[in-house]
Amino acid sequence: MKKGIHPETYKTVVFKDMSNGHAFLSRSTGGGKETVKWEDGNEYPVIKLEISNTSHPFYTGKNVLVDTAGRIDKFKKRYEKKTK
Repeated sequence: MKKGIHPETYKTVVFKDMSNGHAFLSRSTGGGKETVKWEDGNEYPVIKLEISNTSHPFYTGKNVLVDTAGRIDKFKKRYEKKTK
């Protein structure tokens, strides 16, 4: 790693997949305003994820369509062919 361009302070945070509720503990320079009590009894900041390896179709092998806030519907509506 190049010296002087990477952060020096990492803190322990909980990453939580909001699509299925899976959470894991890791280190990050970021942090959320919310906290959660972890299995070890300590409270850690939470970083919310829309999708993780436990819910992504590539890793699960399931073709599940994850539609966040209707993005797919808006795309289809915008580019559908006009039939008259």
